[in-house]
Amino acid sequence: MNSFTENEDLLEKDEKHLWHPMHKSNDSSPMIAAKGDGAWFKDTEGKQYMDGVSGLWCLNLGHGRKEIAEVAYQQMVELSYFPLTNSHIPAIQLSEKMSRLLPTDYVTFFSNSGSEANETAFKMARQYHSQNGNPGKYKFISRYRAYHGSTLGALSATAQANRRVKYDPTVPGFLHVPPPYSYRSLFGPGEEGDVAAADYVEEVINWEGAETVAGMILEPFISGGGVLIPSSNYLKRIYDICQKYNVLMIVDEVVSGFGRTGQMFGFMHSEGVEPDMITMAKGLTSGYLPLGATAVKRDIYESFKQSGTDNHFRHVSTYGGHPAACQVALKNIEIIERDSIVERVKEYGGSILSELYELNQSSNVGDVRGIGFLYGIELVEDKYTKAPASSELIGKIITACKDRGLIIGKNGDTVPGYNNVLILAPPLSSTVEDLRFLVDTVKDVIFEATNDNPK
Repeated sequence: MNSFTENEDLLEKDEKHLWHPMHKSNDSSPMIAAKGDGAWFKDTEGKQYMDGVSGLWCLNLGHGRKEIAEVAYQQMVELSYFPLTNSHIPAIQLSEKMSRLLPTDYVTFFSNSGSEANETAFKMARQYHSQNGNPGKYKFISRYRAYHGSTLGALSATAQANRRVKYDPTVPGFLHVPPPYSYRSLFGPGEEGDVAAADYVEEVINWEGAETVAGMILEPFISGGGVLIPSSNYLKRIYDICQKYNVLMIVDEVVSGFGRTGQMFGFMHSEGVEPDMITMAKGLTSGYLPLGATAVKRDIYESFKQSGTDNHFRHVSTYGGHPAACQVALKNIEIIERDSIVERVKEYGGSILSELYELNQSSNVGDVRGIGFLYGIELVEDKYTKAPASSELIGKIITACKDRGLIIGKNGDTVPGYNNVLILAPPLSSTVEDLRFLVDTVKDVIFEATNDNPK
């Protein structure tokens, strides 16, 4: 590792030249990562940490997969770049693989990120309706607390007030509805409240006029907004409503896709749901290279093949579907299938990680929510009022975990006054020992920080 002098030099250059996402003026110096192995990494001072949030929800197969790095190298040597205004072999193979993973016939458009994948979906949806005799269908519905990206259109769908401060007004035509949030639901707890939240979407479509609503975008499980886990009937009810009103259902699988929830895709927990569009990134390559994707049902794709000067999809992504990124995605998916990653997430998410529910014994834990390798712990001042826990308590717990060698996350910059959910999303390849360390550390730290003794 670097000497103290070398590390100080790096920090000085970092502060002078590098603009960090989400960084505040009073934040401490950033951690500088140097080397990773599996679910763990070391910083430039030689300290070792388990990454309990998979980087930014993306490092699904962990650090150091040489077989992934090797296919990227081999592809760069063979064909370093080629635009998809024509074609290349890795993109053809990956798009075919995507069709095999999904429940019906889809065609895939590649981009670079989740934000771009969602932007692409919005443009596709508006154009699809316009050239199918419904030019007035331009509005999109999303849920409060949801995150769909930071580019201007994706930010318009992102219904997190803190993310939009000083960037409004955003793109017109985006509507927001309450999420299925059993712990703080406007419609009541449990499955009945979730179904009522879905039915509210139908009311909004009618109030706005179905002839004006192009689509609804939603994560199967709201992730960055606080890990909200609805019942399986919620998504099916949304699907049925969208079908009824010719509203395209856009499922954002950027976080939940590729095994994180114990299914290959999150929407697969709900029987009978076949989204019109599915957006992907993050786990598509396990973060080894940037790649986004928007998969659309074939009948939607076919409508863009009508004759005319402007009926084709007039959208291009220079690096979308980069040959090396496509090869990385293919190898990533191969490993997921070969190593039965989805099955082990289902098993260990329901056994080891489910021990996090014991934290409900704490007087400052209002709710624990989880599925697969995705968990949220909502901290409160007291269980009766459900008042959100202070930022001091949140910071104290995150710092204590870091001091013990565990990095965890929280729902930062989302809802004013409600950034009180701790987030855990470890690499899907984490060993039993890794998961045991994560669970034991989080439980010990929270019980100590809240002065509670577990029964």
